[in-house]
Amino acid sequence: MTLLRAATRPRFLVSAWPWRGIAYTTTTAVAAVLLWLALAAPVAPLALGVAVLRAGRWAGGSVAGAAALGLLGVGLLALAGPRLALAVAGVERWRLRLADDAPAPARRRGGLYTDPATWRAVAYLVLLGVAAPVWLGALALVGLLVASTPVAVYHRVAIMDSIGNVAGRAALGLLLVPILLYLVAALGGAHAALARLLLCGEPDPASAELVEVTRSRARLADAFDAERHRIERDLHDIAQQRLASLTMQLGLAKLDLPSGSPAADAVGSAHEHAKTLMVELRDLIRGISPRTLRELGLRAAVEELAAASPLRVRVDADPGRFAPAVETVAYAAVSEALANAVKHAGAAAMTVTVTAMPAGRRRRLSGPSGLGSAGSAGSADGDRSAGRRLAVEVRDDGRGGADPARGSGLTGLADRAAAAGGRLLISSPPGGPTILRVELPCAS
Repeated sequence: MTLLRAATRPRFLVSAWPWRGIAYTTTTAVAAVLLWLALAAPVAPLALGVAVLRAGRWAGGSVAGAAALGLLGVGLLALAGPRLALAVAGVERWRLRLADDAPAPARRRGGLYTDPATWRAVAYLVLLGVAAPVWLGALALVGLLVASTPVAVYHRVAIMDSIGNVAGRAALGLLLVPILLYLVAALGGAHAALARLLLCGEPDPASAELVEVTRSRARLADAFDAERHRIERDLHDIAQQRLASLTMQLGLAKLDLPSGSPAADAVGSAHEHAKTLMVELRDLIRGISPRTLRELGLRAAVEELAAASPLRVRVDADPGRFAPAVETVAYAAVSEALANAVKHAGAAAMTVTVTAMPAGRRRRLSGPSGLGSAGSAGSADGDRSAGRRLAVEVRDDGRGGADPARGSGLTGLADRAAAAGGRLLISSPPGGPTILRVELPCAS
């Protein structure tokens, strides 16, 4: 969260952000004053050289003296300017915590004069010394206007002015207070954004590679889902229709053959096998890309899974639709948990909960096993998300002891959750119960 973004929220005035904006603006003014005091030594020879040159009216001696003073000032700026800029940049990175919750690490890759970070710090020095006094002065004028309003109201009351004029001035003062707070947030937030762009604008190579890997993994997951839909469509439109036609022809051929003949028995057996294959193909298509999930949403698809399961399954799911990628991963998690409970856990009952959680809410799972966002063993806490999250939790009463290292189903599911920006958590102590939880980011 940044100061600029916080100013767009409805509860900005009752949060801590106005005070953080005031603190950042105040420290910016102090930093600008201290900067000009620090620049007094190198700037003074330059100003004195200009004064000498103007007083001497371009005489030979005055030109030489002004040139000497100018060279002295430039030399002092060249020696002290970059070091001062880096020192100010360090202080600014610390101050940015008032206006921005994101970290502001220092990234240096060379010497004092060859490192690009040095010259970005010098650019920020110019911003702090030239641009900051301008917007701070405008803000001070508005602040003086707000502060002078109670004085004007008291003066009007003292001279027995009309109640309407006094009330109008008092209302104007109250109206200007939130405007001043929003102005502080806007100007201070813009200054902080420029500071972050200059002081933290160069991306870390490792972070850039990690972002690209994450994006490529998401693209692969999307391509995989698209391929699943294509396979499901081909099986439904081509293979299933042809198999249905074959089953019908075998049924008609069986009617034309004498009952009890070897040919009739062979055709009848082939007809039964074709009908069985039809059922298996229908189940296969439903598992690849459930039509209920696409048309009716996650809740209906989970209820359909529960109805088809041999276990007693209780479903508690929030209504509503989510992004297709989120619903696909959530459905796969429930399907995998149901299959594992039937095959390995010896469970008799299960509970499936699907909840859309607000931002920042987390839940800890206790147990020996855990799959993080990358599919490896990790903490059950994970990272906090800035937006809402869809939480899918499946709990069974089986024997427990589920180990992700012994099978590829949970590991693959963790990879799919990570590709969608989420995480998979599992708790399965010996003796049970087994709790599988998938948290996925969803639109707020």
